Amino acid sequence: MKTLEKVSQFAGSTFAIWVLLFAALSFYLPGGFTWIAPYIVPLLGMIMFGMGLTLSKQDFQEVFKRPKDVAIGVGAQFTLMPLLAFLLVTILPVSPEVAVGVILVGCCPGGTSSNVMTYLSKGDTALSVSITAVSTLLAPIFTPLLVWVFASQWLPVSAGALFVSIVKIVLVPIILGLVVQAIFKKKVQATVKALPLISVISIVAIVAAVVSVNQSQIAKTGAAIFAIVVVHNILGYLAGYGLGKLFHMEPAKQRAISIEVGMQNSGLGASLAAVHFNPLAAVPSAIFSVWHNISGPIIATIFRKQKDTDIKDTKQNHIKSA
Repeated sequence: MKTLEKVSQFAGSTFAIWVLLFAALSFYLPGGFTWIAPYIVPLLGMIMFGMGLTLSKQDFQEVFKRPKDVAIGVGAQFTLMPLLAFLLVTILPVSPEVAVGVILVGCCPGGTSSNVMTYLSKGDTALSVSITAVSTLLAPIFTPLLVWVFASQWLPVSAGALFVSIVKIVLVPIILGLVVQAIFKKKVQATVKALPLISVISIVAIVAAVVSVNQSQIAKTGAAIFAIVVVHNILGYLAGYGLGKLFHMEPAKQRAISIEVGMQNSGLGASLAAVHFNPLAAVPSAIFSVWHNISGPIIATIFRKQKDTDIKDTKQNHIKSA
């Protein structure tokens, strides 16, 4: 078991490398990965089940301890990123499939990677986890509604069908995870350290499947989609950080809101796109998965250095005043 835990920790700490590696492999050797495509939805279900196993009462108690902070984060998640996505695909010349794909990933809840990045940035990790949990539980309502509002001018959108899919692949697995955790608490605690390995394998497989199926389209339009995804992600970080400042939040909370807004559950976006739209619509989510594993550590490092600088400045000011 200890060996499995070490492997799991290694996989989690090198997550970005595996995503990049298999994204490249599936692009140059698509035939080796297309067989994964039918399993995209079950793979995401496994990730959500794992999330249910790791959620605790404290994560939900945090919501009631500081509802304003959580509400700001969740509200920003479901307003800023969809609006930014809509503006980008309206301004820039993209195909209907790509437009819907960008909007779809913008309407998704936060991903669990945001919690790790918030921790690494020395941000408010408890707030980050609570925002991710609440936005994920609200996704069956808000994601279909927002996709219908912003994307229906490009392609037909069935909000009802999206709602059913999200309940099946997000809500049901999370609830099952919570139930299993409640019944088999000690056994779950003993095995939960292996979950990062399962999550890494699942996300990497989803990215590889989407890239392999859309290899020819990515070769033609991949650079343009990548540029849109990068701009969308960076604007999300900036908008979230600005919102935190607007509400006069503490720096640690500002970092948490910034990362929560900027990082999406791209696995959910890819799964929904693969089921409900053209396969090309899943490409923005796949590229987002690759990119936010690059941008996340970068923004976390910037924030961490910013905090260290603030601490030094505060100490120097205290010494001068003394």
